[in-house]
Amino acid sequence: MNKTELIDKIAGKAQITKVDAKKALEAATEAMKEALIAGDKVALIGFGTFSVNERPAREGINPSTKEKIQIEAKKVVKFKASADLAGAL
Repeated sequence: MNKTELIDKIAGKAQITKVDAKKALEAATEAMKEALIAGDKVALIGFGTFSVNERPAREGINPSTKEKIQIEAKKVVKFKASADLAGAL
């Protein structure tokens, strides 16, 4: 499902226009993005939890040259599905 299809589903289920559904989806994703940037968790009961994880720096291998390279530490978004969602799958 892409963003357009999700907007269509939201509009249909909430019985609102596609324009309003798009505004609601964009506001929700922006609020989630801001919370994650601030280091907060985003817990959606019945769906799952988004959090920020830190990956440490590590050594890797360049597959084309086979030489060792240093991979920098970085932050990544982690998603853990709720029991309800996991059970539904």
